[in-house]
Amino acid sequence: MCGIVAYIGHRVAVPVLVKGLKRLEYRGYDSSGVGIVETKGSSADELKIVKKVGKVSNLEAAVSSAGYSATVGIAHTRWATHGVPSDRNSHPHANGAEDICIVHNGIVENYMSLKEILVKKGYKFRSETDTEVLAHLIDDMKRTHKTSLVDAVHLALEHVEGTFGLAIVSSECPNQLIGARRGSPLIVGIGKGEYFLASDASAIVEYTSDVIYLKDNDVIVINRDKHEIQSLATKRWRAQSQICREIQHLEISREQIEKGGHKYFMIKEILDQPRTLSNCMRGRIALDHKSVMLGGLQGLPMQRLISAKRFVICACGTSWHAGIVGEYLLEHLAGISVEVEYASEFRYKKPVLFKDDDVILVTSQSGETADTLAAIREAKRQGCMTIGIVNVVGSTIGRETDAGVYLHAGPEIGVASTKAFTAQVVVFCMLSLILGHKRGKISQSEYEDHVKALANIPAQIASMLDNSKDVLEASKIFRYARNMLFLGRGFNFPVALEGALKLKEISYIHAEGYPAAELKHGPIALIDAYMPVVLIAPKADSAYEKIKANVMEASTHKGALIVITETDNHDFDEIAEFVFRIPTTKECFVPLLTVIPLQLLSYHIADMRGLDVDKPRNLAKSVTVE
Repeated sequence: MCGIVAYIGHRVAVPVLVKGLKRLEYRGYDSSGVGIVETKGSSADELKIVKKVGKVSNLEAAVSSAGYSATVGIAHTRWATHGVPSDRNSHPHANGAEDICIVHNGIVENYMSLKEILVKKGYKFRSETDTEVLAHLIDDMKRTHKTSLVDAVHLALEHVEGTFGLAIVSSECPNQLIGARRGSPLIVGIGKGEYFLASDASAIVEYTSDVIYLKDNDVIVINRDKHEIQSLATKRWRAQSQICREIQHLEISREQIEKGGHKYFMIKEILDQPRTLSNCMRGRIALDHKSVMLGGLQGLPMQRLISAKRFVICACGTSWHAGIVGEYLLEHLAGISVEVEYASEFRYKKPVLFKDDDVILVTSQSGETADTLAAIREAKRQGCMTIGIVNVVGSTIGRETDAGVYLHAGPEIGVASTKAFTAQVVVFCMLSLILGHKRGKISQSEYEDHVKALANIPAQIASMLDNSKDVLEASKIFRYARNMLFLGRGFNFPVALEGALKLKEISYIHAEGYPAAELKHGPIALIDAYMPVVLIAPKADSAYEKIKANVMEASTHKGALIVITETDNHDFDEIAEFVFRIPTTKECFVPLLTVIPLQLLSYHIADMRGLDVDKPRNLAKSVTVE
């Protein structure tokens, strides 16, 4: 969460920084700001800081007519953690003399103790943030040790507990930009005679596709014509040789991070799913649709993977829901015992793992989720095999797991995840088919039949998206709801959870997902004419007759019903207010289809309520701090 972009080069910095912040606004939009070093010719260079609460457009209006000519600067869009959203709590933050300027992603866990020390030394604080501590601490180290800005950054960060992605400029060093990372992503863009720092590639992709992914405890010192990467891991940084980091090529394009004529990124990403799922399967499902291969797993000792007694899936949010679908898939197709854990709970529960029998599988769209990353590190500490399913190439989780599978879904800008969810489920489908076949749990003919059905999913989703008028009509009515209940069984229980989450995230309607079998154990008490109920009831479900009974129960209590079922099933035509139709597929692949109308329902309801679909309140795309 929060977005950083910084620049040094031959361009005027402010337009680059503001455009970068607009690209990053989905990461945080409470406030934003820029800090630049204005060159004054014969007089001293001057640090200029402009900060505005609210959206980046407020900042853009404030700087557009100022005529700044600086060619070095830093910028930030904020998702508040310490201190309410306000101009004074916005980044960048400066030291007392206002000659050092800093932006920060992450949390300084010991900021209160550091602040007490600095206050006793006479430093005065203007904000309520933890970040301002860093600006004063660097200043204090520079003064106390009479050292350079770079050395002061090293010395200051030795005292910091917590996570950070930092960009720093100073009016005393107008030709220098400094970055540092520990636990919060930061990449370096390398252009012709210019450099960029960003927390996300989308901020810089239109300028360069050559990047370096900084690792934890990296400090990068960028001058206008060169860069050097140092390490915080040693106190003898002055004597160490330069660290080499590979320059990599970005896979995303400018077109992928633009709306392409759509009102919001979310609807673009929903409609993009036939293409993204085809990309996810490309090169993995054979052209004859008879086999599956995941190249990202080829480096693993496959026998250990095949003989694993237990998979533990760790994730957060929507990825956790995909993980529950993965649990059903792995148990159903591969006969493997699976546990699904919230990564935020797993990291603190002192999990008992078995080195040779357990495989820890994590999934995250960004590949930077702090809790999920901590779960990996705990699993590796206990000697377990780790596998990552992530979307962002070069992300920390992608680098730290033993092996993994990229989604190839392209950038997902909308805060409410859609195409990443279905791509994660597709990867779980492919993994389950491979393991089920190799473990002898499904026959060759069953294997080939399932592979063929999976390969047909993108076309089936495309047909659903072309025929979604019923969802639009239902949205016109249910946008007035204050609560909604989502029910599903088996493979569709996690889809009920995901449908409820989507509605909560972007429309602010209270919604709950439940296993349909639990209806009589509490939720049925809530059902009346003012409680819309969504029931996922495909005939492909092995418990179809049971969930059909649940539909009848909800109807008896006068609930306003939406039922999701196959095109040729008319059992609910006279019972439900709306029936959303899906094509026929294998039971285990049904979640890939039933989730589509729920994504559309949440989108249309939020849009009709006049809400900013891509920027729901209090949420950010990636949660990179606790």
